[in-house]
Amino acid sequence: MPAFQRISCLVATVVLILMLGATGPQAAGFQSCIESLKAQAINAGVAPRIAQAALSNVAYDEKVIRFSRSQPEYKTPIWDYMAFLVDEKRISDGRKMLRKHGRTLKAVERAYGVDRHVVLAVWGVESDYGQETGDFFVPHSLANLACAGRRAKYFRSELFEALKIASRGDVALKDLNGSWAGAFGQTQFMPSTYRRLAVDFDGDKHADLVRSEADALASTANYLRSAGWRKGEAWGFEVRVPKGYQGPSGRKRTASLSSWGKRGVTALNGKRVGGGTKAALLLPAGRNGPAFLVFRNFNAIYSYNVAVSYALAISHLSDRLKGGGEFQTPWPTNDPGLSRAQRLQLQKLLLRAGYDIGEPDGKVGPATRAGIKQAEARFGMPQTGRPGTKIYRALGGR
Repeated sequence: MPAFQRISCLVATVVLILMLGATGPQAAGFQSCIESLKAQAINAGVAPRIAQAALSNVAYDEKVIRFSRSQPEYKTPIWDYMAFLVDEKRISDGRKMLRKHGRTLKAVERAYGVDRHVVLAVWGVESDYGQETGDFFVPHSLANLACAGRRAKYFRSELFEALKIASRGDVALKDLNGSWAGAFGQTQFMPSTYRRLAVDFDGDKHADLVRSEADALASTANYLRSAGWRKGEAWGFEVRVPKGYQGPSGRKRTASLSSWGKRGVTALNGKRVGGGTKAALLLPAGRNGPAFLVFRNFNAIYSYNVAVSYALAISHLSDRLKGGGEFQTPWPTNDPGLSRAQRLQLQKLLLRAGYDIGEPDGKVGPATRAGIKQAEARFGMPQTGRPGTKIYRALGGR
């Protein structure tokens, strides 16, 4: 680790220790801020009983603040990202949900004009079809971010919106559990997004994205429609680019299909693309990996989490839920990513080999990456900490 990074980590650690162990001005300042939030929330229209119940006993949460200030330790290769977000289990579970909630999904598609498979894919990626909605109590997380985070004004506003949702009775206060940053519900809306776009689709007069699948699915469709979704249009499709292609690419570099055809871009069957529809060429793994021409609907999906990899995962999962196959061009790596089941098995293999990584849960965090590095060193491999196929097989995975 470079010297400046070691110094930054040391400073951050000292700050956290001071705040966690503070019994003087720091602690008093934090608690004073929490008390002030209660009064501000009530003035903003939050029911006093909700403000009191939500903001009593708020403790400084080191984990929330650390997550808000830290950067990922490494950039996840897109083949890793796609491997665990669009794995066989998520596809098979999604098809089961398509059968179970088919009537609701068709009604949502009729009402909002958004492809039901895309709505279903968002549900699958955001919460594994409602199974994993987050374990942070949102009011406490947002209060921490408002009093000790870097974007205090933004998170204070989100806190008040969350408490207003509980005040209206749309979601019970005890059900406001989600991510450290405040997103919650089966399709993970921030509170302000909830206020703008959550809808009551099951007719109970409450927009409840926590306990009502119908409300969550319809609200997601409403979000995508508001983001510019065009009814009946595709998100895009896989293409081939000529060897040594040096032309433009990127989500914002749009041109007509005919223009891309003139640059040598073809469909997978080799036929040159054509037409006046505007599209952008994506090369998410560079010129040697899969290529895609994407349309306006891809951008609507992109707005949900502002990442090309995320939008591509949603798009691809939606196609797989329809019965489509894998991308035809392989990812440019000799060390493919692992599915969620394989990640869980990798952790078990690490434990079996004597590496203390904690309880296996399939989620690759700092302890698992540290264990992988140790195992890589043992096998004479570059120490990346990455959960890939090579280390998985070296440890006995099949």
